[in-house]
Amino acid sequence: MQGTTKVALNDKAWARWTALGLLAFAMFCSYIFMDILSPIKDLLQSTRGWDSTAFGTMQGSETFLNVFIFFLIFAGIILDKMGVRFTAILSGGVMLVGALINWYALTDYFQGTCLEQWFNDHLNYIPVFDELGISPFYKGMPASAKLSAVGFMIFGCGVEMAGITVSRGIVKWFKGREMALAMGSEMALARLGVATCMIFSPMFANLGGTVSVSRSVAFGVVLLMIALIMFIVYFFMDKKLDASGDIEEEKDEPFKLKDLGKIVKSQGFWLVALLCVLYYSAIFPFQKYAVNMLQCNLTLHEPDKASFWASDAVTVIQYVIMIVVAGSSFAFNFSKKAWLKYMMLTTAIVALVAYCVFGYMRQSAAAIFAVFPLLAVGITPILGKYVDYKGKAATMLVMGSLLLIACHLTFAFILPMFKGSDLAGVVIAYFTILVLGASFSLVPASLWPSVPKLVDSKIIGSAYAVIFWIQNIGLWLFPLLIGKILTSTNSDLAAQVAAGTLTEEKASISYDYTWPLVMLALLGVAALLIGLYLKVVDRRKKLGLELPNIKEPQAEILESEADTVEE
Repeated sequence: MQGTTKVALNDKAWARWTALGLLAFAMFCSYIFMDILSPIKDLLQSTRGWDSTAFGTMQGSETFLNVFIFFLIFAGIILDKMGVRFTAILSGGVMLVGALINWYALTDYFQGTCLEQWFNDHLNYIPVFDELGISPFYKGMPASAKLSAVGFMIFGCGVEMAGITVSRGIVKWFKGREMALAMGSEMALARLGVATCMIFSPMFANLGGTVSVSRSVAFGVVLLMIALIMFIVYFFMDKKLDASGDIEEEKDEPFKLKDLGKIVKSQGFWLVALLCVLYYSAIFPFQKYAVNMLQCNLTLHEPDKASFWASDAVTVIQYVIMIVVAGSSFAFNFSKKAWLKYMMLTTAIVALVAYCVFGYMRQSAAAIFAVFPLLAVGITPILGKYVDYKGKAATMLVMGSLLLIACHLTFAFILPMFKGSDLAGVVIAYFTILVLGASFSLVPASLWPSVPKLVDSKIIGSAYAVIFWIQNIGLWLFPLLIGKILTSTNSDLAAQVAAGTLTEEKASISYDYTWPLVMLALLGVAALLIGLYLKVVDRRKKLGLELPNIKEPQAEILESEADTVEE
């Protein structure tokens, strides 16, 4: 007698896409906090005395424990040993603790306390780390920046642990299905976090006409509380998945520490890891300085405080327009009726133009850079679906690197030529930022789904952890380098401030960003060369990077099933 086949929960499209939504929204909240201080770098300099070196050192501290205390490697082992559910909640809790410390460091409550004095007197010299030039603190670093760095280190442990956990969770729910589409969709929503913090962080910092950078951080803290709730809900959904079928992670082949040796033997894995650190080092550190770079290269005139364009209401309206752009462009990918598809596309284009007009009228560098992920939201699902059904992941990595190089060189040499021409400069900035966002879609949408092709499934958590660890080396180093290069190539600004001929406020938006941008473009060149070599290795060793994730005839069945998601 033939028994009925047990249907696993992830066989149901609605269930796996709901699980993805929980994970993606949690990462959306974490991405907001990751860059919450980026659009208010100038306010940190004018109100807390953070120069570019202090800002860069603090921002680089996010990955310090992950890199030098090897926390990310331990996080990967925890993930493989304990599973997605436990690690998701752990990462959410760690992020929240770090964020609360970061918030306290920037409040007025911290100012003038014994704790502030302690940080002024200590952590000015860290044995061994100072000799190696990798200390997360330095003599003369403001106490608020030191404590903020401590909180950011703890947050960084949580957010990177969350990153590998979400990647592992998507593999668990989507392997053999539309995995690249799922990863691309998760990244698209998470990237909206960058735009959200660019829009709202300055608004909260200037709320009520008084400047308080801690209000922006408090906004991020509240969102991380929501992220933790999302992970808790996911915990129960993932538990139900394990109960619905034979899916429990590594049930038959438990993880063993010696399995990590298999990662070392994969040449393709190391090439992907190296390309990852080069590419991401040219993106994430840039995001932390991008608003200030635009402030220094664009001619912006603050609108009259009594006008509509200076009100908080316009900030909310612009964000609503942004959500319309993101929602309609994302829905465009899943609309099967021609009239609905073109209606979504038209809505997205009109709303994007409206968003850009609002950004120009507001004369806000943060609002201008917030356009960064909007094109990515629309094309990432397309690219993910293409990789699922057609392949060509390695080719996309090369194309993404080419666009990255072109954008950073445009920022370095072409944008400054239009300083003084306010409209032309803003148009060039918008176009370049949108193209950079497209580049940021090509690489992640093809890179992350390629990892399961290169390593054994039971060490996928550790494999992602190793890649994230290598990536974190760049994310620690390059914010610090950008800050140091800015300080050394703009030494005249500090001299003018000391002489009283230039205010801190004016100095904070007068930097020459040419050399930091050239450095980031060179990272793109290195990523391009690695990508081209990866294509050669893939062809020789048949790694399958250019092959689709879903094989026919299963692809046709799953593509039809995926179409029901919107229903």
